[in-house]
Amino acid sequence: MKFWQSLFFHEVDQLAGTATICEALGFHGVLLPDHLCVPEKIQSRYLYAEDGAPPFDASTQWAEAWTAIAAMAAVTERLHFSTAVYVAPLRRPLELAKTVATAATLSGGRVALGVGAGWMEEEFRIQGEGFRDRGRRLDELLDVCRLLWSGETVEHHGAFYDFPRLVQTPAPPPIPIYVGGASPAALRRAARHDGWLSSGNTPEEAPALVDRLRALRAEGGRSGEPFEIVMALTAPPDPDLLRRLEDRGVTGIVSYPLSYVLGPGSTLEAKREALERYANDVIARTR
Repeated sequence: MKFWQSLFFHEVDQLAGTATICEALGFHGVLLPDHLCVPEKIQSRYLYAEDGAPPFDASTQWAEAWTAIAAMAAVTERLHFSTAVYVAPLRRPLELAKTVATAATLSGGRVALGVGAGWMEEEFRIQGEGFRDRGRRLDELLDVCRLLWSGETVEHHGAFYDFPRLVQTPAPPPIPIYVGGASPAALRRAARHDGWLSSGNTPEEAPALVDRLRALRAEGGRSGEPFEIVMALTAPPDPDLLRRLEDRGVTGIVSYPLSYVLGPGSTLEAKREALERYANDVIARTR
């Protein structure tokens, strides 16, 4: 089982220090959230809360994910990094592919691109990107990134993106693409790539999700290839439960954001103590 620490709502000036602590304690990697901005008024319904209200406001810090990953990679040697999730349809593919490729190269191949279609329509309007076609745009964007990461001279003429023959360097080490979201479209998208990122599920929901992803992988002829299922549980991380989920096909578990465990504004030392407890009570007892 791979253990990922969520850095949702994490203080930006403590990211590098937290990364070094996570590496020392045996975490596989850390997950970085993404939003370009927080509109003053949000009418879009947040998909992961019963009341539809987002769990953040204008005071919440949102580091630019790839800058943060580069900084954390510079102070670690083994820790992995993924966005969870990057709202990729807000971005242009040439810039996104270049940014992720550079981070993957600088980190020695410790980077995954975790993406989602996004839910906040206001953010798309502010950025000047369409909201209704974001899923189709995301599918094409990911294909374009794969093409550009080859390091070869390539061209693309699609429904949303079009460019002549060109090359991007550096050609990065392999970059897995993980997809977040629980909608049928998101699960199909994940099955076409390298992994799925849970946004919060009960232990009872996990087996059906694993089975659905396996079926979709088989339909696409990819059942024999590696595939990551990274589960964020809404239940306490009991080691026996985690071993059962691992036997069922779950490959990774997400530790709660430290802002949920400690509250906002905690010190780096308090975070160290919380991470040490998790490493001793969960990681050590599950392996």
